[in-house]
Amino acid sequence: MSIKTSLSVLASSVIIASCSSLDVNHADGRGPALIPQEFFNGKLCADGVVRDRSGAEIRHFNAVLYGSWNDLGEGTLDEVFYFYDEPGASPVEETRVWTFSPVTTEEGTALQASAGDVPEPTLMRWAGNAISMSYTLRYGEPGDTIDLHMDDWMFQVADGVVVNETRMSKFGLHVGQILLVMRKVPESHSCL
Repeated sequence: MSIKTSLSVLASSVIIASCSSLDVNHADGRGPALIPQEFFNGKLCADGVVRDRSGAEIRHFNAVLYGSWNDLGEGTLDEVFYFYDEPGASPVEETRVWTFSPVTTEEGTALQASAGDVPEPTLMRWAGNAISMSYTLRYGEPGDTIDLHMDDWMFQVADGVVVNETRMSKFGLHVGQILLVMRKVPESHSCL
């Protein structure tokens, strides 16, 4: 392939990417399959970093997650995060509880996802080895919050191992990113 052709393909890709957002169906057929009701069932450990808009690490964290589902296909995911902001400081604990309800959309089956710090329910969609959610997170203490747009992507890279990337923006401007790895573990396993 010539340099001219390569540059044309690259320019076309950039134009297409800037005009449309990525759809989860791009992962259709990829494996191992990431099915929310299977992966988010039982105990999971997560470890990750929060990066600012320049890419510098501003926090790192460990988390314990517990997922369960009922006979109607409704699920709950309890998350407990331990954030480390300063070397040697005690971790800051933060919690979130997601609830999931099955819904049918024009694109197929999805889960409606809600949490206390997510002002509007969002849809969790999945295909192949990927899950996608896009939502507003109201972060902070009551009376001192900031609304961040979260573009959340998860990819199962091995059985029981998911890589999660969340891009954060405010007023359409990139402000940071969360990178983490989640692992299914036995109930007796210590995540921290």
